[in-house]
Amino acid sequence: MTVSAPIDKLEVEAITIEERSPFQVVLRRFVRHRLAMISMAVMIIIFAITILAPYITSYKVDEINVNNYFVPFGTVDEDGRVHYMGTDNIGRDYYSRIIYAGRISLTVALLSVLISETIGIFVGAVSGFYGSWVDAILMRFVEFMLTVPTLPLLLIISSMLLRNEDLIPIPEAVLNFVGKIMLLNPRDARNAVLIVVVLAGFGWLSSAQLMRGTVLSLREQTFVEASRSLGATNIWIIMKHMIPNAMAPIIVDASLALAGYVVAEAALAFLGFGIQDPVPTWGNMLSATQTYMFDKPWLPLLPGIPIFICSLAFNYIGDGLRDALDPRLKL
Repeated sequence: MTVSAPIDKLEVEAITIEERSPFQVVLRRFVRHRLAMISMAVMIIIFAITILAPYITSYKVDEINVNNYFVPFGTVDEDGRVHYMGTDNIGRDYYSRIIYAGRISLTVALLSVLISETIGIFVGAVSGFYGSWVDAILMRFVEFMLTVPTLPLLLIISSMLLRNEDLIPIPEAVLNFVGKIMLLNPRDARNAVLIVVVLAGFGWLSSAQLMRGTVLSLREQTFVEASRSLGATNIWIIMKHMIPNAMAPIIVDASLALAGYVVAEAALAFLGFGIQDPVPTWGNMLSATQTYMFDKPWLPLLPGIPIFICSLAFNYIGDGLRDALDPRLKL
């Protein structure tokens, strides 16, 4: 016979498991990536400065004073306004032009990413889902385009489009929308739109391949068969199931592509085939310093450092998103 020991007090602690949504899990992983968080803060500050450009600058981008060219940093003019970064070769305020240039360059990069990733998502989703001859035609075209040297083709096409205004008609509504964002007149806004079209026209290829590979693995899942059994059409399955479930690698690709578009826009402008002076971009400002860089070696750093910082920040943000969206990593 066994006698159980009396228990005066029994404390039972309920162990609860905190449930987190997928977004909370991704956000927690991303916050733990210090370089990504620092880069995100830097980019927020840069975007805020470019958005507030009309309110934090004292000069217009095309305001010229030929008597005050290449003045030192912090020079005060006769009106009491300060040239924080000095002036360029014809007396335009460098500080104002750098900020307005950032607004234009970053907007071009963002619009290029949105357009190219959207095209790549739909082309890749259709190719991967339908397979067969549809996949063969689309992917062979993508592979052919990837074998073509990108930079020479970009230079040729951008030159053709910028010189022939009737080659691609652009609706006035688009020009007005882009002009309001970039603070440009319709003619200059047209050049910016054409650069976006050129960059996005070659940028969707890698995202299409990435989306196709993800959809190829998703289309064999049981939820696709379940949707078909319930009468869902192929378009519904692609839009409702394939694309949303394949967005994780696309988000990472888009964040990494931003850095590439910033550099690509700067390269086109630097070589004389992008948005040209007097409209400021980081690329054409960098190109304008070639003649004076030996006498004033600090001059190329003014537009070059923002390009470097934005490219590095976008890469770290993409790296952080890649780690945060990887389901194999632990919390």
